[in-house]
Amino acid sequence: MADWTEMTAADLGRGIAKGEIDPAALCETYLDKIANHPMRDRIYARVTPERARAEAAAASDRAARGARLSPLDGVPVSWKDLFDTAGTATEAGSKLLEGRVPDRDAWVLRNATALGLVCLGKTHMSELAFSGLGLNPVTATSPCVNDEDAVSGGSSSGAAASVAYGLAAAAVGSDTGGSVRVPSAWNDLVGLKTTSGRIPLTGVVPLAAKFDTIGPLCQSVEDAALMLAAIEGQGAMGLPRGSLKGRRFGALQTIVMDDLRDTPAKAYADALDRLRKAGAEIVDVTCPEIQGPMDNAGILYTSEAWGTWGDQITAKGDVMFPPIRERFEGGAGHKASDYVAAWLQLDQVRQVWAQKMAGFDAVLCPTVPNMPPNVDRLMSDNDYYVTENLLTLRNTRVGNLMGLAVVTLPTGTASCGISLMGRADGEESLLAVAVAAERALGE
Repeated sequence: MADWTEMTAADLGRGIAKGEIDPAALCETYLDKIANHPMRDRIYARVTPERARAEAAAASDRAARGARLSPLDGVPVSWKDLFDTAGTATEAGSKLLEGRVPDRDAWVLRNATALGLVCLGKTHMSELAFSGLGLNPVTATSPCVNDEDAVSGGSSSGAAASVAYGLAAAAVGSDTGGSVRVPSAWNDLVGLKTTSGRIPLTGVVPLAAKFDTIGPLCQSVEDAALMLAAIEGQGAMGLPRGSLKGRRFGALQTIVMDDLRDTPAKAYADALDRLRKAGAEIVDVTCPEIQGPMDNAGILYTSEAWGTWGDQITAKGDVMFPPIRERFEGGAGHKASDYVAAWLQLDQVRQVWAQKMAGFDAVLCPTVPNMPPNVDRLMSDNDYYVTENLLTLRNTRVGNLMGLAVVTLPTGTASCGISLMGRADGEESLLAVAVAAERALGE
């Protein structure tokens, strides 16, 4: 019998539909694996077995009656610990929120539950989602599946690890500057950053709401499409099985190719070759205008983060991991006029980007310029922590600043991803292209 925990979410759903997999038995398989896994406490902040079993039992009954609610009805998934879960602590990886127990599920969790997805529990994350590394000595630092002494990427660190280690069929995370895509890339997963404003953030602990987005971390593009549909309450999303012939990609040269480490550079070059061989046209493209918003990212992000959390951090910030607290405090000194000016510039550059990239099906770049850093070195070398954290988020931040839908795909080289940046609100067309790219990269 196949190991269910190694199957994609879509394949599990199909197995349930055919009567080959019982959702209750599937749930127990995941709960048992979680309970006995040596990395459990570094991946899950809290497991919710009672809820999972009740939801799985209901899914089993529906399957037996031929009344399934969606293609993923009965499939077990994990949730980043910033999505409110009724009756279960939601602490966003911070002692600042210790003991916070919401009385209602987040909007996206309600949608997924209504469509039959089974909630396994809450996964660890960077503290208050303000780091791309996934290092969190306050609660737990999740491992990278390719190097357990390295961080898994943040801030959706446990989300990625839960899928990569076979402790969830798929996961839901958030992405403010790269927090879905970085851990997806470092753990050889597909990660989807959705367009800012597409999915309501109701019941989601905020970092910087103007940039916060919600997205799935999965084993395949098909899974990402099904998960997106589920958290939006749609049930299903069809993906055409097209090819890359006739597809036109822009390979971004501005900023994202600077200081690229050797392994990601080679993996990216190899990935471009495979896309070309599959029929894609790839054209180098520049957009020097993005330099301004990239330089002003500190003003844009930290001002909003401090405005959201400043009072609580001032009152009890001593319980936080100092480097994270210091990142928040960096927003305290920015003037309101500088913040407004930075947003005016960003809105203008977004228009320039849209005009320059209008002729491409997607814009390509290496998802992360560096490899997963070592946990012990990050803890002992502050300069290393700062440089690696900033470099880790540099490429992914382009998609957030430009307000795009973006998907990262594995390249076939461990912990190296390639990003396809689509258009704002263009998730459906982007995923259709990504399916063909995924197939080409897997050959």
